[in-house]
Amino acid sequence: MRVQVPALPEKGKRMWSAQDVARDQVRRQANGLDVAAVAEKVAEAAVRERETAEQLRGNGSFYEFEMDRERLAAIWLAQHAEWRRVRDLMTAVGWSVYEPEQDAQGSVWARGREERFAGALAAQAAFGARQGEEADELRVEVWLSAAPGRLIRAVAYRAGLRPAQVLTQLAERIVVGEDGTVSIPPFTPSL
Repeated sequence: MRVQVPALPEKGKRMWSAQDVARDQVRRQANGLDVAAVAEKVAEAAVRERETAEQLRGNGSFYEFEMDRERLAAIWLAQHAEWRRVRDLMTAVGWSVYEPEQDAQGSVWARGREERFAGALAAQAAFGARQGEEADELRVEVWLSAAPGRLIRAVAYRAGLRPAQVLTQLAERIVVGEDGTVSIPPFTPSL
């Protein structure tokens, strides 16, 4: 008998892209900043983008929280682009300070991130609930010899079921006697 265990979600899957991370960070950091402060952030992001790109090529030490080099470089590239977008928006619209709620495109992206985060939390909760329900379940692959296998297939065919469904119905009807004997009362397999 071989017991099958359901596959767990893949490790290392990222919910947010580098652009999502950058947009979220910039949106929070830019709140209330004036055009000059945003321009400083653009310059800082340009320097960090260049530094991480150089470090990615192997031309420097990497000290950023044990983060994947490619991911960190992608985040700084995206942050630089997002800071430029915020600066250009403020200049074009004439804002004296950045207010995230007034940034239509940034608000659309933020709602998308929030929806994906809520969806991921719901999926995680559902996965946890399924694991709790499945804790008592047993998934088994059964290898039967020819004669019992033919019998199960014939019963399944007559009932319009798959052989595994017939075996499941058999297992659901098992009765264990006080002396440990196992029996199955007569029944007709059905959908």
